[in-house]
Amino acid sequence: MDSDLFEFACRMGDNTLVLGHRVSEWCGLAPVLEEDIALANTALDLIGQTQMWLGLAAQAEGKDRSADDLAMLRDVWDFRSVLLVEQPNGDFGQTMMRQFLFDAWHVAQLDALKTSSHQQVSDIASKSVKEAMYHVDRSADTVIALGDGSEESHARMQAALTLLWPYAGEVFEDDTVDQAMADKGIAPLPSTLRPAFDARVRDVMAQSTLQIPDTEFAHKGGKTGARHSEHLGHMLTQMQWLQRAYPQAQW
Repeated sequence: MDSDLFEFACRMGDNTLVLGHRVSEWCGLAPVLEEDIALANTALDLIGQTQMWLGLAAQAEGKDRSADDLAMLRDVWDFRSVLLVEQPNGDFGQTMMRQFLFDAWHVAQLDALKTSSHQQVSDIASKSVKEAMYHVDRSADTVIALGDGSEESHARMQAALTLLWPYAGEVFEDDTVDQAMADKGIAPLPSTLRPAFDARVRDVMAQSTLQIPDTEFAHKGGKTGARHSEHLGHMLTQMQWLQRAYPQAQW
């Protein structure tokens, strides 16, 4: 078992899985039909990426578990999703702010992973980054339109940024798994991605007329499994109940 690669692949796959499920909760509920379709497509992209990352994790683990097993049969303390993606949808503005903050990191991460020394990691990143580029363009445009929109939309977007900003920093925390991946040339140290993220966020927030909170505090614990928000457990009871009620059920 390659424990470091397993952990890294779970982190990548759990982030896209949890956020993909969160975004899918808007299906049939978005403000307008176009947004309903766009959010559903975003969720499908993220779940597709999950299949690849958790498939790699299953290979690295070597215990005959599949990507579906890792998604549907692990308990909350085994997940490695960052706290940002676990946060509830809230209103449409909060959803899009969460999406943009994730996308801004995701694009930088996947772009760096394209040159990974691990061929499968490189292949997954090269395919996924094309989708992530669309995601970040769309979420940025929406944040700008709402932030620099009406008084009401501006207030909601500022509230969303103030709420979610303390969750954004966790993705840049380095630990022993990250160091092992960097030493092998598989993945960059998370901290090295912060400048690109900050530059993109500052540009979008300036256009949105939104103020980035003046704090470096970051909630953390999700990517290591040390601490998850209460929201993840509630989400998993909805996401996993069918597989747990009917084990090994197939379409």
